Amino acid sequence: MPRRLLALVCFAIASAIIALLWLRSGSDSAATSSLTVYCAAGLKKPVEAIANAYREELGVEVNLQYGGTGTLLSQIEVAKRGDLFIAADDGSLSDAGKRQLIAESLPLAVQRPVIAVKSGNSKGILTLSDLSRDDVRLALANPEAASISKVSKKLLGDTWDGLAAKAAVMKPTVTELAADLQLGAVDAAIVWDATVRQFDGLAAVDLPELSQHRENASAAVLSACQDPSAALRFARYLAAPDRGGRIFEAHGFTPAGGDAWAERPSLVLYSGGVNRLAIEPVLKEFADRENVELTTVYNGCGILCAAMKAMTDTANPKFPDVYYACDVCFVAPVAEQFPEAVLLTETAIVIAVPEGNPAGIKTLADLARDGLRVGLCNAEQSTLGFMTTAMLRQTGLLDSVRKNVAVEVPTADFLVNQMRAGSLDAIIVYEVNVAPHPTLFDSIALPEEFSKAIQPFAVRKDSPNARLAGRLLAFLSSRSAVFESAGFRWRGDEQAIPSDRLDVPPWLKP
Repeated sequence: MPRRLLALVCFAIASAIIALLWLRSGSDSAATSSLTVYCAAGLKKPVEAIANAYREELGVEVNLQYGGTGTLLSQIEVAKRGDLFIAADDGSLSDAGKRQLIAESLPLAVQRPVIAVKSGNSKGILTLSDLSRDDVRLALANPEAASISKVSKKLLGDTWDGLAAKAAVMKPTVTELAADLQLGAVDAAIVWDATVRQFDGLAAVDLPELSQHRENASAAVLSACQDPSAALRFARYLAAPDRGGRIFEAHGFTPAGGDAWAERPSLVLYSGGVNRLAIEPVLKEFADRENVELTTVYNGCGILCAAMKAMTDTANPKFPDVYYACDVCFVAPVAEQFPEAVLLTETAIVIAVPEGNPAGIKTLADLARDGLRVGLCNAEQSTLGFMTTAMLRQTGLLDSVRKNVAVEVPTADFLVNQMRAGSLDAIIVYEVNVAPHPTLFDSIALPEEFSKAIQPFAVRKDSPNARLAGRLLAFLSSRSAVFESAGFRWRGDEQAIPSDRLDVPPWLKP
C-alpha cells in the first residue's frame, strides 16, 4: 500500500476512534448532567431549594415534576423513565415497590396529618366532629391523587366517608388545600403539619385520631433510572443533615436524619473469612451502584475483634462501619459498638477429607486415631477455630485430637489449600468451604448441636454512614440467591436482634 494511502487510512481510523470517544464521553456526561425527579407537591418548596443548591455545588441540573403522589405514580408507570420519586408517605412508597417502579429509598422528613385552620381559629374547630358542622367549609384532597387523604381515609375509617360527602371542595394536592384556606375560600382542611408551616396565616389543630400517626417522606431511585449512581448521589444530598436536612428544617419539616454529606462516601466492612465466598462479588456491585469507596477486611473473627479493640475509639477512620461475623459467638466482644445484629446466613461445620475418604473417617472421634494429619483453625484468631476447640472440649476429645494437629491457621481457606496439596488427611471447616470442590473432597457431618454456624450482620451504632450501611444490608438481601448458590442457608429476612440477646449456646460462651 502506498505510504500516502496508508497515512490517509490511519488518519481516518484515528479520527473515527476520537469521534467515538467524544460521543461516548458526551453521552456519559449527558447522563449525569441532569436528573428527572417526580416530587410530591407538598414537598415542592424544600426540594426546589435543595435542587438549586445541588446545581450550584455540583453543576447537575435537576428537573422537577410535581403532583399528587398517586398521580405521579401513574405518570411514572406510563413514562417508564426518570431518576427519582419523592413520595410523601410510606404507603405510596410501598405501592411503588409492589409495582416494581423503585429500588433503593432514603427517608427525608417525618410528617403527620393535622387540621389546618386560619390563625386564631375563629370557628373554634377543636375536634373531629367540628368538621361536620354546617358552618364549617371543609376542604379535602382526592385520596386517589394525594397521599394526605389516602392516609387520612385509612386512619378515619367510616368517618372519612361522611367528611368526604360534606366537603366543600376536593383538590388534587395538599398545597392547593392550604392555598384555598389561606385565601379564605374554606375554613378547614386536612393537611400535613409541615404544609401548615409553609403558609402564612395558618395554624394547626392536632387531633388524636390523626396527629399521633407518622409518615416518612422519602426519595426512591426509579427502576427505570439509567444512572443509579447519580440518582443516589442526589438522594444522599437530599437526606444529609448538613445539606438537604437543613433546608427541610428551614421549611418547617422534621428531617428524618441521614448520613453526613460526601460526594463519594466511604464505608469500612470487617468480614469473617467464610463470608468472602459469597459476599465479594455482591460488594463490588453495591460499590459500583452507589459510587462509594468500600474497604473490606477479611480475616478470622478473633483477629478482627482484636483489631477493633486495639483501635479503642470508633473515631478512628479505620474502625469498621459494618461487621459481618462468622458466628454469633464473636459478636459479644464488640457488642457495645454493634448493639444489634441481623442473622444473615447459616452454614454447617463439617469434617472434610480427600475424595473417597481414604482414611475411612466417620466421626469426630476418628480424628484421634494414630498417624492422622489433622488441620484446624486457630481458636484465638478465628470463629471456626474457637467453635472447633469448644466442640472438642465439650465432647471430651480435645487432648486426643490435638496430638494429631499438624497445622493451625486463621481461616479455613488455608486448610482447604493444604489438603488439596496432599499435606493433610482431615480438616474441620465450614461446609461452604468445600462445596465448590465436590470432586476433590467428601464431607462428614458433625452432630447438629455442634455444627451450626450463624453469620450475623451488624452496623456500628455511631457510624457516620449508618444509612449507607443499611442500604448495603438491603442490597445483600436482594441478592440472597448468590449466598444460597454458594451453599449458605439464607436467614436475612428475620428481624434484627439486640446483640446481648443473641442465642449463644452455653458451650460457646467464654
